[in-house]
Amino acid sequence: MKALTRSVQNGAKHSPPATRAHLSLRLYHEQVNNWIEVSAERLTANYLAIQAAAGPETTVLAVIKANAYGHGAETCAPILVRAGATWLGVTCAAEGARVRKALSAAGLEAEILIMSGFLPGDAPLIHQHNLTPVVWTHEQIAALNPGTRVHLEVDTGMGRQGIGTGSAEFIQVFLHLRSCALILDGIFTHFCSSEIADSQQTALQQQRFEEFVAQLRSLNDTPTWLHAANTAAVDNPPDPTWLPNLAATLNAKTIVRTGLALYGYTLPIENAANPHILRSIEPVLTWKARVLAVRTLAPGDTVGYNATYTAQNPIRVALIPAGYADGLRRELSSTNARPGGWVMIHNQRAPILGRISMNLTVVDVTRIPAAEPNDEAILLGDGITADDHAALAHTIPYEILCGIHPCG
Repeated sequence: MKALTRSVQNGAKHSPPATRAHLSLRLYHEQVNNWIEVSAERLTANYLAIQAAAGPETTVLAVIKANAYGHGAETCAPILVRAGATWLGVTCAAEGARVRKALSAAGLEAEILIMSGFLPGDAPLIHQHNLTPVVWTHEQIAALNPGTRVHLEVDTGMGRQGIGTGSAEFIQVFLHLRSCALILDGIFTHFCSSEIADSQQTALQQQRFEEFVAQLRSLNDTPTWLHAANTAAVDNPPDPTWLPNLAATLNAKTIVRTGLALYGYTLPIENAANPHILRSIEPVLTWKARVLAVRTLAPGDTVGYNATYTAQNPIRVALIPAGYADGLRRELSSTNARPGGWVMIHNQRAPILGRISMNLTVVDVTRIPAAEPNDEAILLGDGITADDHAALAHTIPYEILCGIHPCG
């Protein structure tokens, strides 16, 4: 039975709890082979660090889309709202509905922004759960009930979603918003190169956004919110005064949208002498598994598919019940000539041997004599981070975190 399992803890290390919430809110029994734990203490501290960096006049929108980057949106949303978040960002209407239910069950309220657009068929869910959709097309506008608050995305260079700044189409969109009696609650754009200090692309996007805001003023539309910055732009802002000054021309308030930093990670900032403001954040997620078995291999014994690793001496190995189907990247595999990833057992590194399988991985515990079946192995957490996995897999920490799918 496959389940996305998670427990919430306040820094304490313990076995998985008796119940774990699946995305469909079904519950599973305690005996699971690998699971994730989320530290409420660290998530709260990270949010507060981001808010301090953003400043008291700026609202931090906590991005929990893509199931809170693999951490569990329904788990993280109440923690973040209790920490002070008044805005949450989700992927779609269905995710927003689940988050709204989780907040309501906890007696909490927050604004929920659907960040990745929506199809007209999602409109009933948006209205039922009081979600704020991102719009940019006539079809989206026509699907919504009068009085719905919306945020209009402006495409200043991402080329992904949003209304273009070089087109007269924006005037028709504004007229359509008015005719449908929708409330223009926010205007925003998204930087595509904010992790590059002094990026000419970011400067161009800022200029285009300024021009759009000037056009907006000429139409006498005054949104409540203006936003553009993601985690990297908070961590290394090109000009901290730019957005507040621009918002002041509309008498609007500012939002920053942060995701990755909430969960304890930031991207490297290129071309910056002092790149990071967010230095105190810590990873929130720990991914664990229970050792299934321990055995000794003789010299000449091989490990894994295609026998890519051969024991040179007697070695003691442990079998871990997690593999690439769970999100443990195959690029962390090893050969005799090339080391791969590792797990942590008894606070010591246990190197991965051979190729990672679909649901099983072999690790070397020769130097960990206390290792035995049922021990906890840390796949991600203290001693190994998403950055470590990303470096070995030639990818980014976002993909590592979003790719975790434990099997229970």
